[in-house]
Amino acid sequence: MQARIRVVVAKPGLDGHDRGAKVVARALRDAGMEVVYTGLHQTPEQIVETAIQEDADAIGLSVLSGAHMTLFRRVVELLAERDAADIVVFGGGIIPADDITELEKLGVAHIFTPGATTASIIEWVRANVATPVA
Repeated sequence: MQARIRVVVAKPGLDGHDRGAKVVARALRDAGMEVVYTGLHQTPEQIVETAIQEDADAIGLSVLSGAHMTLFRRVVELLAERDAADIVVFGGGIIPADDITELEKLGVAHIFTPGATTASIIEWVRANVATPVA
């Protein structure tokens, strides 16, 4: 029997705009995934700890503050340090195309930019996050 995909949706840093993160969290939940939303102003350390404690398959980060390079990089580094690099990291926000390429080199699986539909996010998660076996 297949278990449901578990996703931690997080807002790292000082960015206080969480409407998009909440919309994505709800869409993933409505699509049958287990979702943990961490709330605003989370540190990369808190996000990684939550993902490990919750046995998450993926972390979805939402960054609108411009600090995406630092925050995404730190989450990926912490996952590697904690032997949890199998947790897929994806995200979204206002991120320049050149930075998206750099983030992918760092190990971020995918970046959704403004205008991405919840359907495309759900489809991508289903296609790129391994479904655990119960």
